[in-house]
Amino acid sequence: MPNKNFYITTPIYYPSGKPHMGHAYSSIIADIFARFKRIDGFNVMFLTGTDEHGLKMQREAEKKSKDVKTFCDELSLKFKDLSTILNLSNDDFIRTTEKRHHISVLDIWSRLEKSKDIYLAKYKGWYSVSDEAYYDEDEIETKNNIKYSILSGSKVEWVEEDSYFFKLSAWQEKLLKFYENENPSFILPKSRKNEVVQFVKRGLKDLSVSRTSFSWGIPVPKNSKHVIYVWLDALTNYLSALNFPNTDDKKYKSFWPADVHIIGKDILRFHAIYWPAFLMAAKIPLPKRVYGHGWILSDEKKMSKSLGNILDPLEIIKNFGVDELRYYLTKEVSLGNDGNISLDSLTNCINNDLANNYGNLCQRVFSFLKKNCDSKVPACNKIQKEDEILLNNIINYLPKLKNLIDNQEINLYLKKVIEFSFEANKYFNDLAPWELKKNNPQRMNTVLYVVLNQIRSISILLYPIIPISTSKVLDAFGIDKNERQIKSIENSSFLKPGVLIKKTDILFKKIENDN
Repeated sequence: MPNKNFYITTPIYYPSGKPHMGHAYSSIIADIFARFKRIDGFNVMFLTGTDEHGLKMQREAEKKSKDVKTFCDELSLKFKDLSTILNLSNDDFIRTTEKRHHISVLDIWSRLEKSKDIYLAKYKGWYSVSDEAYYDEDEIETKNNIKYSILSGSKVEWVEEDSYFFKLSAWQEKLLKFYENENPSFILPKSRKNEVVQFVKRGLKDLSVSRTSFSWGIPVPKNSKHVIYVWLDALTNYLSALNFPNTDDKKYKSFWPADVHIIGKDILRFHAIYWPAFLMAAKIPLPKRVYGHGWILSDEKKMSKSLGNILDPLEIIKNFGVDELRYYLTKEVSLGNDGNISLDSLTNCINNDLANNYGNLCQRVFSFLKKNCDSKVPACNKIQKEDEILLNNIINYLPKLKNLIDNQEINLYLKKVIEFSFEANKYFNDLAPWELKKNNPQRMNTVLYVVLNQIRSISILLYPIIPISTSKVLDAFGIDKNERQIKSIENSSFLKPGVLIKKTDILFKKIENDN
């Protein structure tokens, strides 16, 4: 019997500012996969949270004359609230300031010491406080006498201090073997894998994994002058949430190794190089996949205050709705690539896909049912070829839909489900039950039954993306929450004649352009 457990994570967000569209996107995408797996019969663990240690956090707290832990509590709460606002179904929210996390990090450190993969030396190099990352000389550029990371655009500063180092160089060949032979799909999309492989082939240097210039972090055991490097600390969160180092714990045994880490491409190196190397050295199984998505752009540019092109997810939700934002980001941004968004394309997407397609299908059919069948599911009479084709379109495609989800091809998944909605609309138009009513009421009943069944199936398939709206439709059918499963789609006789379809409000209001 195949493993029916599934573990998915977002990055744990660094809460130095308010949540932005990139945070929202990572979280929504992870939530979609989590919800799909649940309705496909999997026992799911979905994790998000905040990374709260490091120099940047300490400096920001000092600027505001606040106790750093109190400062972290305030900022972390904003991200926890975001989970609620985005209607995430996460099972846990981890914070790196929690005791359970500290226990996990100290165990990892102990394992790395035991394996002799950590040694004490002196660090000299370029460090970005903003990125909490070290950069080589060839990764630095100078503008107006100020040094910046070429990769992130963040300022860097020269650092010289005693540091513990992780023998990253010793794991170069083992990492390449893992990428190319042992788990070729560990890094997706393939373009990200190619970036990582090329970087590793250029040669890995040992990694500084402690700092002495600040104190806000987890102290190194037996040498408290040092705090553990933020990324060794932060990445361990994926284990902390499973009660590691208790490897006999039910959560750990059920869910590790993780099925997929959803991250932004800007932190790919940490997840695809450092993280597996740490785990190899600590003799812990590696996660199955790291998926690095692109950036969310506005007007073809990365969002920034200086450009005045920031689209605030909270404002969009307030003005348009959370399902609307979830759907739009899923459709508009090709997962794995940078995606350009705008209020104009958001409006068009809501109108064309949600209001005029899926929403219109539900409203038209439910209104006709109320007028002609007292809102009750009619009896299905003789199934004709055109009915069978429509019903089988979804049923026969289910394995492919599951495969698309398993390969994180969410855009193709959504495109296909929306096609099913268009097909159902066309079927309703072409068969014209309002005409059948005059001369063939039995055929009218069958057509209505078939299209109602399609609405049920499409709503289940769209549920991971727009859970609020689809739940309203499935509630109208009176379908028990335990029966809103992928496997129930295969039963085209699921709906029982005579069942009352409850009234639903308009699902999506068409947005009028100001132009």
